[in-house]
Amino acid sequence: MEVIITAQPQAEPTALLYGATGYSGQLILAECLARGLRPILGGRSEAVSVLARTHGLESRVIGLDDPAALRRALNGVAAVLHCAGPFSRTSRPMADACLAARAHYLDITGEIGVFEALAARTEEARAAGVMLLPGTGFDVVPSDCLSAHLKARLPDAVRLILAFESSGGLSRGTATTMVENISRGGAIRRGGRITPVPAGWKTIRVDLGKGPVEVTSIPWGDVATAWYSTGIANIEVYTRISRGMRSGLKASRYLGWLLASGPVQRMLKGKIRSGAPGPGPAARARGVSRVLGEVTNAAGKRARARLTGPEGYTMTARTAVAALMRTLAGGATPGFRTPALAFGPDFILSIEGVTREDLE
Repeated sequence: MEVIITAQPQAEPTALLYGATGYSGQLILAECLARGLRPILGGRSEAVSVLARTHGLESRVIGLDDPAALRRALNGVAAVLHCAGPFSRTSRPMADACLAARAHYLDITGEIGVFEALAARTEEARAAGVMLLPGTGFDVVPSDCLSAHLKARLPDAVRLILAFESSGGLSRGTATTMVENISRGGAIRRGGRITPVPAGWKTIRVDLGKGPVEVTSIPWGDVATAWYSTGIANIEVYTRISRGMRSGLKASRYLGWLLASGPVQRMLKGKIRSGAPGPGPAARARGVSRVLGEVTNAAGKRARARLTGPEGYTMTARTAVAALMRTLAGGATPGFRTPALAFGPDFILSIEGVTREDLE
């Protein structure tokens, strides 16, 4: 069923914010309004209509399981910012609708499989005149832009290592995605190919800005995207986690079958639903994110740089809205794009609170 509620007339071009009632969606909406952008709000329940009326916005209530109705909901829409995960299930129907309606597609995924699936549709998107731009949040704007910056500093780089931390906590959506992927192990890129590795495959020590700390390998989105942004064939991504989480990752190598079972998945997701939707305002205000990047060429020469910025969900709201506004302003190149390919390595420096430091 499709319900369209019209409030104030929209100036062209128009954006649709889908998943506006979710944790990240509401942060993104607040950032839109603070920057003078008044998107149409979209979602699968009437809650999105209530939220839209609160702000005097138009709403379109539509699920992702009705392709024809979803295409109709994109009538007059120039770009969609898709915030309703898990994107492994939701990205394809929304991307299909965007291609059919010739609306640019943006999302805030960090899932390797989603990046790869959308990258495979680049010729289809070019033919439709549509940009496919996943990963406009903390996954993967800061790390993607840092990777492209380092590639420019060392053009013959053959290896990229990224490491990051972000304080503040997880949203329900992020936690749910992690639970659904808990049995799938890790991933790196070797020789240009995404290569499975065991969960918690490697732990190294790096300086994220406050002295050396241990970081552990994870299947972060840059394993996919940094290849497209830089052409570097060997990519590893690490994050700072607790010893307990590291032990849990290693245990999942042997208990993955159990963790993926229906009863355990329902139990874990129930615990997630019973918790807070995400970090509160105070936690976000106190939080900080740090990203370190290092590239090395075949001769052993290296270049390193570090980004510091707001915590991950605040960063997501700012980068996603900045990407949407650039897209609406005519900054869209049809086809699959990463943030750095779409807007350049210095795009991240336009985000409030972000600084970059070249280390060597």
